[in-house]
Amino acid sequence: MKELERPSWDEYFMQMAQVVAGRSTCLRRQVGAVIVKDKQILSTGYNGSPTGLSHCAQKGCLRQQLGIPSGERTEICRAVHAEQNALVQAAKHGVSINGADIYTTFQPCVLCTKLLINAGIKRVFFLYPYPDSLALEMAAEAELELIQLEFPNSI
Repeated sequence: MKELERPSWDEYFMQMAQVVAGRSTCLRRQVGAVIVKDKQILSTGYNGSPTGLSHCAQKGCLRQQLGIPSGERTEICRAVHAEQNALVQAAKHGVSINGADIYTTFQPCVLCTKLLINAGIKRVFFLYPYPDSLALEMAAEAELELIQLEFPNSI
């Protein structure tokens, strides 16, 4: 009998993050995040406008209109980042994420990195890098492990 081919745990959770990213309402970049502990999904999040507010597709993207490059002036963006939404969902439902890992389609920015450090996340798995040297510096100082995954069959 032929052995069934299954994705590794890293592939499985990253594929889940990619599916979650499909719910994003951001016009520039679709990001998904999945918080995992002991091979169990604790929380998910994608980038988009706060609950009940108009989506970027309806209001437009101010950063895009002003020609602001990726990674700059994120404070004027309508969207809540995927990692932030995953953290908020865990808190909202009383789920402890201390010591957990996060799988996110993009390397977190400095704002998300600071939140992940304070939330007790231990490892960040990501597919695509993000141009934020301060995030890298803070992650290293906090011993937050950043692991870039490469999968030939990413969805």
